[in-house]
Amino acid sequence: MSSTTDLRYEVFVSDMVPVGTPPRPDDGPSLWSPLSHALIYGKNEALLTDPPVTREQADTLITWVKSHDVALRYIYLTHAHFDHYATTNYLLHRFPDATAVASDAVLARIAAGTPGGVFPDQITNIFGKALPEPPVTVQGSVFPVGGLLLDGHELFAHEVGHSDGDDTTVLHVPALDLVVAGDVVYNNVHQYLGEGRDGGLDAWHQALDKVAALQPRFVVASHKDTQRGDPASDIDETRRYLDAGAVVLDQSTNRVDFFHAMKQRYPERVNPWAIWLSALQLFGN
Repeated sequence: MSSTTDLRYEVFVSDMVPVGTPPRPDDGPSLWSPLSHALIYGKNEALLTDPPVTREQADTLITWVKSHDVALRYIYLTHAHFDHYATTNYLLHRFPDATAVASDAVLARIAAGTPGGVFPDQITNIFGKALPEPPVTVQGSVFPVGGLLLDGHELFAHEVGHSDGDDTTVLHVPALDLVVAGDVVYNNVHQYLGEGRDGGLDAWHQALDKVAALQPRFVVASHKDTQRGDPASDIDETRRYLDAGAVVLDQSTNRVDFFHAMKQRYPERVNPWAIWLSALQLFGN
């Protein structure tokens, strides 16, 4: 993606990964959703967002980043879900001149979620040896309040609150009319609604309001359909999915009903396993 400036962005999407468990009630494949990584770069330096989960995904991403022949200076983490930071240290070993940057709250949550520098059993039981070697706790720098300069262009991090998890941030690149939205915005992939009760969906709407207020032309979603671009209209598409989820949650009495109802409403969205992951959290055992 080019622009009228010398700053550009491109998006690489890591493929879905089989996870096997928990199995879907419709016997469909259990897959981790696709993960997108935005590379924002000028003539001399670049910033990469949200590294993937497995070493194999990271190796593919490293090759892609190196193909741009621009020095990677920063790795920006939008939020503290493990699938958006798991291979950060793995990448930093390959790009020793780069620095991980995130909000103070995101770095604190990563530290709390990786005691002793390792992932909890819940994650290792799913991905096993595909995960990077410990330590996985990210020793990053807090993103400057006044913004970050990349090849002379200002980049800003905005804390937007709760989306599909707490303390989510987005990256705003005014020169490109671009927002890298993390999990605030989804792009035709089933959204994780597991934290939607007790005001979670309303809070997510408020986060979307903050993204919309930046008036972006392009929005990069962390979970993205590879057949689509990065339209700002995904902000409203994400809202509609939240509204549908609220209705289905109110009408469903168990997790299986919730799964089938959301899948029926959105048959074209990528990875129905994410609905099941939401249902398990929403309805417990």
